[in-house]
Amino acid sequence: MAMLETNGLMKSFGRMVAVDRVDLSVREGELTAVIGPNGAGKTTLFNVVTGKLRPTAGQVRFRGEDITGLPPHAVIRRGIGRSFQVTNLFPELSALDSLRVAVLSERRLTGRVLPAGALAREAEEEADRLLRELGLGEHRDRPCRTLSHADQRAVEIGLALAARPRLLLLDEPTAGMGPEETAAMVTLLRGLARRDGLTLLLVEHDMHVVFALAERIVVMHHGRIIADGPPVTVRENPGVREAYLGEPGAGS
Repeated sequence: MAMLETNGLMKSFGRMVAVDRVDLSVREGELTAVIGPNGAGKTTLFNVVTGKLRPTAGQVRFRGEDITGLPPHAVIRRGIGRSFQVTNLFPELSALDSLRVAVLSERRLTGRVLPAGALAREAEEEADRLLRELGLGEHRDRPCRTLSHADQRAVEIGLALAARPRLLLLDEPTAGMGPEETAAMVTLLRGLARRDGLTLLLVEHDMHVVFALAERIVVMHHGRIIADGPPVTVRENPGVREAYLGEPGAGS
């Protein structure tokens, strides 16, 4: 059984169809990249899956349950986490405090009952563990505004991980990064998938990142899926080359 499924999923804004009858199936443990030119519908698809937008038509199922149209907090509670295109942190909070707040929110959302002191200790321990896993242990007490762009993105991924997701959606996780930062993020994401057994679904424009990470690539164009398969197959697909990859050899 697929972990995530969309069936005939559509999202329209007036006469503009942003997501057009998308059938997508993501298996547990899979690392899948969604690619396509700007305006292809990738982020809108993520917004519908995570409850930020209600679909015009179609269905979203997660681990067999129909979650179509559920609000974001209910989607998170069921095990879907997400990071966004734009870093969304409280700049004056430290990395540790940012994750501690996220952990506390998750515990309250799931109804976990502990004495206040015990809950605070548990939240700090979990936040500290996440920072170490993200390679940010030495930056735990620094305000987020003083961190590098790559480290800020890592903290944001930590905020999503605080909810203990089974499926993590990442929207352009390497956007704005230089080559060294991008390589570090690729290593981090690969490690999360392998160590924690996370299922990852990411939107990414950097084709070097896509081919370094993805076990499977889904290509969107004008709101529709035009190709879906392993990287080597997608790379050689003439329709994909015409729609997105450009001239022969692009993205290699």
